[in-house]
Amino acid sequence: MYSVLLLVPALIFVLIFLIIPLFKTVYYSFTSWFNFSQTKTFIGLANYKQFFTDSVVGIALRNTMLLIVFALIFQVGVALILAICVDSAHHGFRFFRTVYFFPIVISATAIGLMFSLIYKYDYGLLNYIIQAFGGEPQVWLTKERSIYMLLIPVCWQFVGFYFVVYLTAIANIPIDIYESAVLDGVKPWQKAIYITVPMLKSSLVANVVLVISGCFRVFDMVYIITGGGPLNSSQLLSSYMYYKAFADYNTGYASAIAIIMMVLGLSITGVVKVFTNKIQGDT
Repeated sequence: MYSVLLLVPALIFVLIFLIIPLFKTVYYSFTSWFNFSQTKTFIGLANYKQFFTDSVVGIALRNTMLLIVFALIFQVGVALILAICVDSAHHGFRFFRTVYFFPIVISATAIGLMFSLIYKYDYGLLNYIIQAFGGEPQVWLTKERSIYMLLIPVCWQFVGFYFVVYLTAIANIPIDIYESAVLDGVKPWQKAIYITVPMLKSSLVANVVLVISGCFRVFDMVYIITGGGPLNSSQLLSSYMYYKAFADYNTGYASAIAIIMMVLGLSITGVVKVFTNKIQGDT
């Protein structure tokens, strides 16, 4: 009885701030609702049909999938390599751990502002370095390259988080396994490939799921660095949803985008978990 009473505040919080808004968003996605007015007209699946015919959605969806791929490579892959290297280091362990983790403690807003200044044409750091070596300044945030320039800070910020997750998992690997490997003459790179990485499968799966779900929540850096431009070339589904809700004031359509984002994120993470669980079962 007491355990139920202790759960009541948390359940109320989840109900008010998660469950009720979710059901309201589902309802709004079936309505024509503009300018946050009191008038909401039920239009059925019209917003969802618009989603699949919206050209900007195609760009935003492609960019979101591109972000997932880059995040999996750099946030999961590079973080794993860094964790293995730092764990093998005999000196400077605390220094490297602090340096790699530091970006995660900085707000995304501050990082976005920093990179927006780096990319400036007139006084940006990149053009300053290029001009210092006799080159010509470049416009970095063009239609063709804006999304790639945006991926750099987004992927860089969270490498440290997954790096620490791997370090913690490596620390929990029994030392006896490594000692036996050393006695058998196993080389360091063989130890990493055949012992460390297989022992980190559960952490790998968790990090992959976290990365995929996190990519659907990236917004602040897009808003600060590019604003989704130029010409919507760097829009993500999250930033386009915000634009439709708070710039175009088409809240019904924005609600439909939010619901599709949620379904898409759950579907991808579900497929990944099933696939990885099957691999783990086979091994």
